[in-house]
Amino acid sequence: MSSIIRTHRAVATLAALLAGALALTACSSSGNDKKGSGGGSAVPTGSTVGLPKLNGANLEIAAVWTGQEQKNFKQVLAEFERRTGAKVTFVPAQDPIINFVGSKIAGGQPPDVAMLPQPGAIKQAVQRGWAKPLGPEVLKELRKNYSQGWQDIGKVGGKQYGVYYKAANKSLIWYNAKVFGNAGAKEPKTWQDLLTTTRAVYDSGVTPFSVGGADGWTLTDWFENVYLSQAGPQKYDQLAQHRIKWTDPSVRQALTTLAQIWGKKDYLAGGQDGALQTEFPASVTQTFTGGDQPKAAMVYEGDFVQVNIGETKAKVGTDAKVFPFPAVGSTAPVVSGGDAAVILKDSKAAQALVTFLASQDAATIQAKLGGYLSPNKNVPISAYPNAVQQKIAKALIASGDDFRFDMSDQAPQAFGGTPGKGEWKDLQDFLKNPADVAGTQAKLEKDAAAAYGSGS
Repeated sequence: MSSIIRTHRAVATLAALLAGALALTACSSSGNDKKGSGGGSAVPTGSTVGLPKLNGANLEIAAVWTGQEQKNFKQVLAEFERRTGAKVTFVPAQDPIINFVGSKIAGGQPPDVAMLPQPGAIKQAVQRGWAKPLGPEVLKELRKNYSQGWQDIGKVGGKQYGVYYKAANKSLIWYNAKVFGNAGAKEPKTWQDLLTTTRAVYDSGVTPFSVGGADGWTLTDWFENVYLSQAGPQKYDQLAQHRIKWTDPSVRQALTTLAQIWGKKDYLAGGQDGALQTEFPASVTQTFTGGDQPKAAMVYEGDFVQVNIGETKAKVGTDAKVFPFPAVGSTAPVVSGGDAAVILKDSKAAQALVTFLASQDAATIQAKLGGYLSPNKNVPISAYPNAVQQKIAKALIASGDDFRFDMSDQAPQAFGGTPGKGEWKDLQDFLKNPADVAGTQAKLEKDAAAAYGSGS
C-alpha cells in the first residue's frame, strides 16, 4: 500500500479556525482570466506558471465529477486551452474509476490524464504499467506549491506519479441553523455533546441526521472520524495498512460508538432503510430544504457539501453552518481525502496539463467558484468565496503534513473503493443492523484479508 504520513494531527488548529465560521463573505470572482500570449514557455502577465504553445494538440481528462463540480472544473480546463491552444475534452467516468480506466486501456483508448481519488488506485495504475512518471516542470510546481506530505501521497516507490489537485476536509458536520435555533441546540465539542445536541434536536420535532447510506463511501468516512479520534493515529495507521485485524477491540469500540446514532431509527431521516436509499447529494439537500422543518437537521461530510447546499436556497454561513467533527477520544479527528491527476498517455501536452493543475493559477480559478478545496499552499485564502470555506482552507494549509489521509482511500480498491463490495457494503449492512457489531467485524476482516492478499 501507499506510504502513510506518520505525523501528529493539528486538531487544535482545525478547531480554532473553524470556530465561529458565521457570515457569508462575498469574494470577487470576476476575471483574473489570464490570456496566454507568445510562444514557448513564456509566463503570461499575472500568471505563475510557464506553459508551452500546444496548438493542434488534443487531450482527454477523465474524472468522476458530475454536476456543478464538473462545470467548475471545465472552466479550469478552458483557461488551459486559452493559454496553450490545446483542446481538452472532459471524459465522465464511473466509480471505481480505476476499473473505468482499465476498460479504456483494454479498448486502446485511454484518456491522457485521469483524476484518481485513492493512493491505492495510483499504486495499481503504476503496478499495471498504466501511469507515467511526472516530468521536471510538474515536479517544479509541486515543490513550489505543496507540502511534503501532499507530495508523498502521490508517490509510488519514491517516484512521483500523482498531483493532488483537489483535497477534502472530511471532519465536518453541517447543520440547519434555523432548526438549531428553535431547538436551543449548541455546536458540540465532544461526542457526548453531540449526543446531547442530537437529543435536543429530536425533542424539538426534527429528525437529527440525514445519512447518505446509498453511497457506501459516506459510511466509511463516518467510521474513520470516530476511529481516528477514539483509537488514535497509531492504531489508525495500523488498520489502514491491515497490520491489525478488523476484529481488533478498537474496531468494536468504534462500531459500538457509531451505533449510538446509527442504531436509533428515529435519529435518521427515513430510519435505517431510508438512509440506505438516500444518495449523498439528497442527504445534503433534504437537510437544507423545508424551512425550519427539513427532513433532518444535520448531515456529516466534507467541505464539498457546499456544492450541494448551493442547489438549495440556503446560504452557507447563515442558513447552513458547520462545526468540526466532535472529539470521540481525547482529540478531534482531522481526516483528509483528495483527487490526483495521473498521466496515462505521456506527451508534452499531457505533462503541460498536469503542470497547470499543479499550479497556483488553476486551483485559484476553481477555488473562486466554491465547493472546492486545494492542498496547494499558495492559493490565496481570499479566493475562497465565503468565510466558512476560507476557514476550512486555512485549517488544511495550516496543518501542513499533520493530517491523516482517508483510510478507505489507502486500501486496495476491492476493499475500500468499490460500490456493493468490501468495506462499503459491510458498513451498509451494519447501518441496516447496527446491533451486529461482531458479525460486521468478521465480514470486514474477511474482505480486508482477501483484498490485501493476506490471510493473517
